[in-house]
Amino acid sequence: MISDEQLNEYRISGEKIRVVRDGLESNDIKGIVLAWDETQVMIRRPNRRVVKLDRNYIFQPFTEPRADVLS
Repeated sequence: MISDEQLNEYRISGEKIRVVRDGLESNDIKGIVLAWDETQVMIRRPNRRVVKLDRNYIFQPFTEPRADVLS
């Protein structure tokens, strides 16, 4: 689970992040962090839609290579 401190850093910097949900890259969510609570994170996608995601997914900067969830 991603920490509150890391989420706050992403929110303040406005850095675009990638949320890896499964083995398919096409299912990744890309956007910026808006808000979070104990179990969910709100991400604003490039098309301005907001999605709520579980905090147990892998959150990483978009500029980094995609994390492999199967290993």
